[in-house]
Amino acid sequence: MNPPLIFVLNGPNLNLLGTRQPEIYGSETLDDLEALCAETADALDLAIDFRQSNIEGELISWVQEARSVAAGIIINPAGYSHTSIALMDALLASDLPVVEVHLSNIHRRESFRHLSYVSKAAQGVICGLGPHGYALALRGIAGILAQAEQD
Repeated sequence: MNPPLIFVLNGPNLNLLGTRQPEIYGSETLDDLEALCAETADALDLAIDFRQSNIEGELISWVQEARSVAAGIIINPAGYSHTSIALMDALLASDLPVVEVHLSNIHRRESFRHLSYVSKAAQGVICGLGPHGYALALRGIAGILAQAEQD
């Protein structure tokens, strides 16, 4: 039996991790995050599909794709957190467990970052823990799936 597939989706500018504002986002690259997620998923008997896009519509298409192939979604919507009602609507329509993750603590930053539309579609939100937040998000999804199996 195949392990549950989790889409790990990353929004705009996350392809610049490691070089873009390391004082906020750290020195790890997107490839480092993918390796951490793969290692964590393997330990949890999960499979991941790790993707990044700077294009809102592509993220929405991936969420829609997840509806038919994935057991859950972890998403770092980056700047789209605060602007994309369309992404929120796609996540709500997915009927999948969603965990939102941010490398920085969005609540300690500029006031416009305090509101995340994506949070309205998420069962959980992890922010401010850097790359470790992705590992925690995978553990969270594993727990949500295990609980759903018991119910």
